[in-house]
Amino acid sequence: MAMKNKSLVFIGIIFLLTGSLTAKEPLKDYSFIRGVCHNLTPDQETLERDLGFMQRLQLNSSRVWLNQRAYESNPEEYINRVLNYIRTCNKYGVTVMPVLFSSGGFPALLEKNARAGCEKYVTAIVNALKKEEGLLMWDVCNEPNCNDYYRKAPPAEQQKRNDEIAGFVRYFITYVKKIDPVNAVTVGHWIPKFCGNTSDLVDVISFHDYLETRSRVEESYAIAEGYSKKYNKPLINSELCCIGRSNPYDMAIQIADEHNVGWYVFNLIISGGWSDIHGLVYPDGTIRDPASIAALFGFYRKRDLNTTVKVLPNREEHAEKAIALLETVLNGDFDEYPDVFGIAPFKSKRSSVRPLGSRPPVASVDDILEAAEYCANLLEGAEMVPMWEPPTARIETWRKMTDEDKEKARGEIRKFAYDLALQLKEWCELF
Repeated sequence: MAMKNKSLVFIGIIFLLTGSLTAKEPLKDYSFIRGVCHNLTPDQETLERDLGFMQRLQLNSSRVWLNQRAYESNPEEYINRVLNYIRTCNKYGVTVMPVLFSSGGFPALLEKNARAGCEKYVTAIVNALKKEEGLLMWDVCNEPNCNDYYRKAPPAEQQKRNDEIAGFVRYFITYVKKIDPVNAVTVGHWIPKFCGNTSDLVDVISFHDYLETRSRVEESYAIAEGYSKKYNKPLINSELCCIGRSNPYDMAIQIADEHNVGWYVFNLIISGGWSDIHGLVYPDGTIRDPASIAALFGFYRKRDLNTTVKVLPNREEHAEKAIALLETVLNGDFDEYPDVFGIAPFKSKRSSVRPLGSRPPVASVDDILEAAEYCANLLEGAEMVPMWEPPTARIETWRKMTDEDKEKARGEIRKFAYDLALQLKEWCELF
């Protein structure tokens, strides 16, 4: 199954790069989609940076939010901005699924005096983009039922409000199709059960999944696949992956691939907004979790204890050597520095700071940090410490300080280094 999925991804990428799947009639299968949720970026440099990340990650589609108010404030400028976005994406081999409305617009969007403005906005956007090579499909509304108007409605009112929202969305599905009878139309529903509101009208059935366990995610797919089979329409998952909702990337993507369903992870850049629980890449190109990136390429964390090969960081006595080195540096016996490697490493500058009495100079803060990194690399490589704040990140922060500030932080650094050694002792059972 994994090899089959990877083949589909490769074929999908090739087709998209050649433009053979864009601006065409709806497809029967969108399992090739390996996409990411995105926003219109503030400038061209940022856009191309983000698309460079997408390209490196072999992501082939962008689900991007549009904004009616932004359009109405300056229609011409906004249309040009959206056109530039889709054309730049196309240059990088990334197709685009624009989202016309969002759930936060309800109930205001339901007002009678709002309809004309909505129609004008949709008409302008659809006419501007419908012939663009990089357009994959339209998403009429993001999560129509995920808002306070529906979720906090009194029980007696919920069905009425659901019908009102569904009526609005169904109207604009038909409206978009009249303007653009060629490109596919979908609606990104909050949870699969709401797909029933639009499955008969859309070309592609789309649902979101942020559920907490594998069994619950599987139940979600069963419901969504039920609508797909009933209406004989392709299925995609247009939002998945949320660390803060117990829906980690490697779990959510693995299940999507097992079901042969194309997906859009939420989201690309780790910066602001929802980035404390979402995101793949920092603006500087670094990453938060290698497992998330590996999942994009079909590699998932092993969870079978019967076949897991655990890391043995002390196999060549490196844990013992690291601890011995750190203990020596912390004890201040620098003149009797142990040759733990056989090559006497880490012999650098000594601190000019002398403790009370006539003891010899103590190790420099840089030497303490060097020895701490030796322990930290073993702990991190063997995944023996939480990686939300890697020990090596703290070490690098201290290293960037001035010598004066390092000395001020000496006590904190010593305690940190000592704690690393204790953790390494515990995990390697070096008592």
